[in-house]
Amino acid sequence: MTSKIAAFKLLVNQPIKGSVMPHRVLAASVARLRNIRLQLALIGFLFLAAPVVQAAPAATRVDPTASQQAVVSNERLAQSLPGGFVSRTQNVNGVRLHYVIGGQGKPLYLLPGWPQTWWQFNKIMPELAKTHQVIAVDLRGMGGSDKPLAGYDKKTMAADIHALAAALGHDRVDIAGHDIGAMVAYAFAANYPSQVNKIALIDVAHPDESLYDLTLLPPAGQPAVGSGNAEYPVFLWWFALNQIPDLPEAMLIGRMRLLIDWLFDTQLKDPSAISAKDREIYAAAYSSADAIRAGNAWYQTFRQDIEDQKHYGPIDPPLLMLAGERNYPFLKTIMPSKGKNVQVVKVSGASHYVPEDQPAATVSALKAFFRP
Repeated sequence: MTSKIAAFKLLVNQPIKGSVMPHRVLAASVARLRNIRLQLALIGFLFLAAPVVQAAPAATRVDPTASQQAVVSNERLAQSLPGGFVSRTQNVNGVRLHYVIGGQGKPLYLLPGWPQTWWQFNKIMPELAKTHQVIAVDLRGMGGSDKPLAGYDKKTMAADIHALAAALGHDRVDIAGHDIGAMVAYAFAANYPSQVNKIALIDVAHPDESLYDLTLLPPAGQPAVGSGNAEYPVFLWWFALNQIPDLPEAMLIGRMRLLIDWLFDTQLKDPSAISAKDREIYAAAYSSADAIRAGNAWYQTFRQDIEDQKHYGPIDPPLLMLAGERNYPFLKTIMPSKGKNVQVVKVSGASHYVPEDQPAATVSALKAFFRP
């Protein structure tokens, strides 16, 4: 027994695929177990898993320091887009936000989602910049922005964007958000209605009590992975994973490309719509423990978001929901109660990642809705 425990201690202090983070979270979990047979079973599993992890294909490995490289490359990425885009940062609301700005006209803020960055809008930013000043923001905890320990409820994150708009001299704004960014956009409109003209949400609504009805298992007969099939709703298993403190960092540091590829390959209508280059950008942005923790925090605050939403009521500014094929039936049902002037539009041929699957249709719908 003593020799096995000693071997286990040696194992948990080994690096994971070149990372300096040990398996201490798993070790602590094993140590808390009172059943010695279960302890030994978990130890055996870790011994078996360790060689597999070390032998992961080189193509899937991401240097844990690459997130810093991604921050540096934001300037080059911005300059690669037509429209005079530049990369900047601004200290607001106690946090430093990174954003990319370009174009001329009324300000249009683009807010991205998990597990992506401002770059997710790269296909639509140049065309939108012909009629608007486009500001694509890395949210609190994302990409080139700070990753504090708190403030990931969507009301606080909306306050970040409100403060950024004020710092940039924008009294009234238009906002389009996808995924987590859609939640922040809705919170902005609910809390600052006089300072927003219109908002567009892409394939996601603000958290409400329906999240408590999500099941642990897919319904009988429904596959866990739909591979772009609109017949079945997505089985949102990562909502649960992201609720757990510490463990996702231990498992995913330096390995986010594996999760990113799974999400894109199983949900995109056309997996090539998000290229290998794009995936490397996102993997680098989420490769560190702090980045994974911050991304998880957007989900861990859903209970607070649900409570905040109870006090919002239908919002005043006009609201456009652009829905992918899979989520359209659900969003068409719930969205009319979320605002006083709501349009729900299905984007044919689009998955959850609407701007990537159907960039031309996304641009057309947004330009028509945000027409100057």
